[in-house]
Amino acid sequence: MPKIFLIGRSAIKNEYEDGFASIGFTVSTYDSLEKVNRILDDNVDLLIADRKLSGEPAFRTFLHLAKAIPKIVISDTYNFRGFAPWLRDVLTYPLHSPPVNELLYFAKRILRERTLFTEATRLKREMQSLQKELSFFKEVSRDLTSSFELGTLLARIMERAKSMIKAEAWSVFLVDQETGELVFERTNTRKAKNVQKVRLKIGEGIAGWVAREGIPVVVPDVSKDERFTGKIDKSVLFQTKSMLCVPMIVQQQVLGVLEFVNKTTGEPFNREDLDLLLRLVDLTAVAVERTSLHQKMTELALTDDLTKLFNSRYLNRTIDIEIQRATRYKTSVSLIFMDIDHFKRINDEYGHLIGSKVLVEMGQLLLKSLRAVDIVARYGGDEFVIVLPQTTPNVAALIAERMRKSIEQTTFLRKEGYSFKLTASFGVASYPESARSKEELIKIADEAMYRVKHQTRNAVYAIV
Repeated sequence: MPKIFLIGRSAIKNEYEDGFASIGFTVSTYDSLEKVNRILDDNVDLLIADRKLSGEPAFRTFLHLAKAIPKIVISDTYNFRGFAPWLRDVLTYPLHSPPVNELLYFAKRILRERTLFTEATRLKREMQSLQKELSFFKEVSRDLTSSFELGTLLARIMERAKSMIKAEAWSVFLVDQETGELVFERTNTRKAKNVQKVRLKIGEGIAGWVAREGIPVVVPDVSKDERFTGKIDKSVLFQTKSMLCVPMIVQQQVLGVLEFVNKTTGEPFNREDLDLLLRLVDLTAVAVERTSLHQKMTELALTDDLTKLFNSRYLNRTIDIEIQRATRYKTSVSLIFMDIDHFKRINDEYGHLIGSKVLVEMGQLLLKSLRAVDIVARYGGDEFVIVLPQTTPNVAALIAERMRKSIEQTTFLRKEGYSFKLTASFGVASYPESARSKEELIKIADEAMYRVKHQTRNAVYAIV
């Protein structure tokens, strides 16, 4: 039932009131704009006003409050001077002392136009929203084909989603497949380093609850939600007021949780924000799954399956890079070839499973004996190769000797119930002192190692 205000002398007539009442309209009458301004709201469907009201002090305030409401302005003369301020608003009809039938006709017409205008505005808003979503999907699809670094990809996706739902901040938690915990992966807050080590148990906090249940939630006010812990707020000195939390699910498995905090408008998140995010989250989950899979494949391509050390493919690439760097900066790069002495006896007497465990422990021992910049690779069988950037032949020989002593003094597989004492043979070569190319460097270091292997074993031979 439409609600109408009749305002001013020419608009307040008994025949007008009776006419509108006869067709089911609710009519209220007012003799001044000051009274109208105190009660005017969006529930009013139509304003019918006397043109002379434009001379009242409250007129400017009235126009501001009634900007979105259709109006019929009645004049008792044919002089339309002074109508301009009224006509600035959408859907305003000027009429000269209309009879009841004419006024009812234009009232119905302007209300139909208002309905059409409102629908057109809604469709336009939906179209803009759909265009933004389409742009989001296009941009993310392009990112998927151009970048495989998980952190960068997540940041790009989340920043776009953040803009669409007008959020202040976001965070991404991924499920650790080994522990089952939620691990902080990425955020856009300035104190990101403070939450890099944050872990949430499944069920802990709102994010943990979403991960456990696999159900998205909108929390308009976190202070009233008993699931909220404030654990991250304390780490980043941030105050969460409203939260939107959505699980990333692929093939019925929760990969992680997307978390958006506080709207920039100051309002709480609502169901409309959640519906929008749910249309975006599936693509984000696919991006995480695909990127994680690619990273695993990359790691498998560069590391040895058994020891998790680098493999020969990565070794060759590293030697190329270090030789180029040594040439550019006129420094040295040294190579150590190492072979475990009499390793075949362990395989023959105890089996390959025990032999494999020895190789794993040997790899860890080598890593502990070296600098962070040094590269350790399993070359094949029981052979290991160590790349020492910016290291001269004499220093490389000392490092190899230190490693030889460390191996000699270690008891292997003690926790497994064994007590293996092992030794190893080492060969050392350097670029550019003893080799002029990558191929020559590898060949000389290998030959130096085999010279020890076929003579004394448990020694270092360096080509200086």
